[in-house]
Amino acid sequence: MLISADRVLVLGAWQSGMVLRIQGGRVAELRPLAPGDRPDRHVTLLAPGLSDLQVNGGGGVLVNADPSPQGLRAIRRAHLRLGTAQIMPTVITDAPQVIEAAADAAIVCKDDPGLLGLHIEGPHIAPARRGTHDARHIRPLDRHTLEILRRLRDAGLPVILTLAPELADPAPMAEAAAMGVTLSAGHSAASAAQTRQALAQGVTMFTHLFNAMPPMLSRDPGIAGAAVLSDAHVGLISDGIHVDWDMLRIALAARPREGRSFLVSDAMPTVGGPDHFTLYGQQIHVKDGRLVNAEGALAGAHVSLLDCVLRLHRHAGTPLETALAMASDIPRAAIGLPPLQLAPGLPLDHLLVLDGETPVLLG
Repeated sequence: MLISADRVLVLGAWQSGMVLRIQGGRVAELRPLAPGDRPDRHVTLLAPGLSDLQVNGGGGVLVNADPSPQGLRAIRRAHLRLGTAQIMPTVITDAPQVIEAAADAAIVCKDDPGLLGLHIEGPHIAPARRGTHDARHIRPLDRHTLEILRRLRDAGLPVILTLAPELADPAPMAEAAAMGVTLSAGHSAASAAQTRQALAQGVTMFTHLFNAMPPMLSRDPGIAGAAVLSDAHVGLISDGIHVDWDMLRIALAARPREGRSFLVSDAMPTVGGPDHFTLYGQQIHVKDGRLVNAEGALAGAHVSLLDCVLRLHRHAGTPLETALAMASDIPRAAIGLPPLQLAPGLPLDHLLVLDGETPVLLG
């Protein structure tokens, strides 16, 4: 099969007049369009696939409710249909056995090229900044979690642990960092000073900047201000709901180093699924594009990673190639993975193919 495109993103730069030849479920060739070529299909855009480091659910499945290999694969399939090549399933604050089961499932699925590892968001977070997380299960970073992290890392899986660094002892944080776990500060009320100390102790990432954090004030920048001014990788939900577009523009403009801000969806089961689901025994539903609980508070996001890319480009004025990098190369670098290259050998489901703004599945 020969595919032509209006634009092809190769090594971060747009190219035109290119064709992609597909054979055996993989990219066989990428080259300029020749006079005798008769493409089988023409699309708007070809680029390396997107990688989402924070996916709570999709296709009607929630990691916490179905922490099984079947559950993780179902979520992955739902996001693949929406343009995301690889996801990091995310289990949020819950009972120890739920987090253990999610880790077991991730290990079973370690050879699935669409599943990147496991993001454990909580339970070691600040109760005052828990968001929709269940306060009953919040607890300090402990030996039990370290053992789960060790099993995941021994299996060769990338792992993110979101925690409130001001409430964690330095010793277990250092132990986790030494294993190769990506420590991400989030759901935290840390001061700017505490945040800088955490960065010195092994934190290299921040989870959904501004959300589940105190607001920045003129005399108290807090964790959000320290995150923006750091060299760490910072995740953002660019759905236009979790963060105001002006705040997002300010944060991106203030970052001291390029290539350190990335997009996540924070997707819930309603993405590619029904308009409601149950979390901690409470129904969460979509209302005016927002996911809200019974009290009307935000409870995750009803958006795909591709939606985040397109909204960032449309509403924040971010160049499309930059927005795509923030959903592909940069998140992969944040967990120590190389970028996907649009080159011979790349599997078809690791491609982003758009017809207009609609993802296309080839093969």
